[in-house]
Amino acid sequence: MVIRELDSTPSLATLYPKALLGFRKTGSSLPETELVRAGVVVDPAHLAAYNTVCGFRLSDELPATYPHMLAFPLQMALMTEPGFPFPLLGMVHVANRITQRRPLRLDEALTIRVRAENLRAHEKGRQFDVVSEAWAGDELVWVDVSTYLRRGGGSSAGRRDQLVPPTPDAIWRVPGDIGRRYAEVSGDRNPIHLHPLTARLFGFPRAIAHGMWTKAHALAAFEGRLPAAFTVDVRFKQPVLLPTKAAFTSWSSPEGWAFELWSKAKPHLDGTITSL
Repeated sequence: MVIRELDSTPSLATLYPKALLGFRKTGSSLPETELVRAGVVVDPAHLAAYNTVCGFRLSDELPATYPHMLAFPLQMALMTEPGFPFPLLGMVHVANRITQRRPLRLDEALTIRVRAENLRAHEKGRQFDVVSEAWAGDELVWVDVSTYLRRGGGSSAGRRDQLVPPTPDAIWRVPGDIGRRYAEVSGDRNPIHLHPLTARLFGFPRAIAHGMWTKAHALAAFEGRLPAAFTVDVRFKQPVLLPTKAAFTSWSSPEGWAFELWSKAKPHLDGTITSL
């Protein structure tokens, strides 16, 4: 693994044009590169804006999904490098697993590390993991594994049933502008999230919500019930077309919690929260 230390956070404004230019990339192996950015600090105003759009309470403690915001520019930089085998646009975010080893606080300086690994077959093509880590000094405090699918060359998907019959705890009323609002705080301005016209260019009838907004909004429903150290693991299924109403349901399990999001008999997300 080649470790490359960055002296500044990559600019998403310059990375998206690179993503558009790299739509013809092909390859068979992931780069053996790890990007590292030390001394990353949280902007209190940005954290407050993130908490507001995702539904978290305002606090000096970071939601477990928030460090994904700090890692995302490095993820984009890695996946838009010339040696990366797949074009960024058109990839599907199919799963995300976050492990918080202890609560993270607003005033902590973090080192963020990002790498890609585990390229493997999938029933619809090939998938791989982008692994992001947050370190406080010599302590690994947070790990994010985002699994992406590159469609093509696989067999048809098998059926995936819901975990339990959907008896909703709450009805989400997801507004049509949530993609743009989340893009403002996350920097993820993929056109499929921003407007119906740009979403249709990629085969969607309307704009769709970000998967990581959906996960964060689900996690916010458990505030006050989460242990200090836990793993929250989700699978993204059918996209959340905007605007919409969706049924959120959750239940306790021996390991912690489980939850699902459905609308009109379409599964959007299922997940678990497991205490460490």
